[in-house]
Amino acid sequence: MVDHYLDDEAMVAAEQDLFDSHALQHPVSDLPELRPVVTLPLTATVADAIRSMTDLRVGIILIVENEKLVGVFSERDVLVKVAGAGVLINTAAVSVADLMTSNPQTLRESHELVYALNLMSVGGFRHVPIVDDGGRPVAVISMRDIVEYIVALFPDEVLKLPPSPDSTITQNREGA
Repeated sequence: MVDHYLDDEAMVAAEQDLFDSHALQHPVSDLPELRPVVTLPLTATVADAIRSMTDLRVGIILIVENEKLVGVFSERDVLVKVAGAGVLINTAAVSVADLMTSNPQTLRESHELVYALNLMSVGGFRHVPIVDDGGRPVAVISMRDIVEYIVALFPDEVLKLPPSPDSTITQNREGA
């Protein structure tokens, strides 16, 4: 009985060590499905960006000039710079270039996941653009992508929990 318990504990420790030392050292390109890029030119309006985010159900728009990433416009920008500005703005007349985050932090597909987590944690980002060697956007990595990757490493521990009497999980993302 004691041997069985020790074997179980050793297996759990080995799994945790594998996760700690290897899982986040995989390159970003190892994620099963990175989000496709949604781009707009510098000449787009804030209304164009909001419409694209809504229609395509994305939280970030990459702003490009000559195919190179020059800025990002996110849901947070909409909340803080548009809705939270305290002044009504004509989103159809304001250029996205006026409200975007210029020269955003980026990664390449070869960078390890741990760098994406570091950028997101330290910088407070929910999305990080992935660019090629020429600065052209090729994908977007989101916090959700990394969480789903981690959940896939431990599906039994995360997905097979008994129901909690205190809460229910909804599949509807609105309001979250």
